[in-house]
Amino acid sequence: MKRSELKEFLDFKVEQYNTPDFISSDPVQIPHLFTKKEDIEIAGFLTSIIAWGNRKSILNNAHKLMEFLENSPHDFVMNHSEEDLESLQQFVHRTFNGTDLTYFLQSLRNIYKNHHGLEGVFTNHAQPDSLQPAIHEFKKVFFELPHESRTEKHISDPLKNSAAKRINMFLRWMVRKDSGNVDFGIWEDISPSMLSCPLDVHSGNVARKLKLLKRKQNDAKALSELDSTLRKLDPQDPVKYDFALFGLGVFEKY
Repeated sequence: MKRSELKEFLDFKVEQYNTPDFISSDPVQIPHLFTKKEDIEIAGFLTSIIAWGNRKSILNNAHKLMEFLENSPHDFVMNHSEEDLESLQQFVHRTFNGTDLTYFLQSLRNIYKNHHGLEGVFTNHAQPDSLQPAIHEFKKVFFELPHESRTEKHISDPLKNSAAKRINMFLRWMVRKDSGNVDFGIWEDISPSMLSCPLDVHSGNVARKLKLLKRKQNDAKALSELDSTLRKLDPQDPVKYDFALFGLGVFEKY
């Protein structure tokens, strides 16, 4: 397939899947429950962190998590008591448990109190052509409070060769604006051109079949290769193709 034909095909698939109908089957539905900026950010971040495994389980547990946070994520983060945190110990999603969640909420309060919120951390460390170094710096900020070492595994580090799929998905939600009203575009100081595609088994396999990606592992090097290819197709909005790759892989078994 010629590049022009490939672009036309992928653009068509983006239009097919980047619609409000996408929301009902995707974890992005959780931050869509809210209208306040900080609620959207926190709900989106926590949902992205547990977005691995069975999709039904992800959605069920993300809804439970919002109930634990009294459906007011920002208010809970900023004003929770020690007693409030005790009730969170029963939460579990795969290897993410109540101990991890407790630290995440404490860290988020620190970030909103002392680092200008989630947007502030990523904006402060963004580089002109990539947000991957910003994810690395974010992880350092996120774990600056005393914590159990086990909790660190729940935030990936691109500089340790991780594709950081879940954080890149969260960043897509926050930064990218779209006509389908799926992504929020509420972080206006970061350009969508800097985003990286959330690379997982489905999108990676489809990308290889379409010859967008040669590397076999789904790691940071593969992400860099895919970034380069997608930015040639659309320099301003490269990660719109996440909808095409994901849709082809999950819904069409391409």
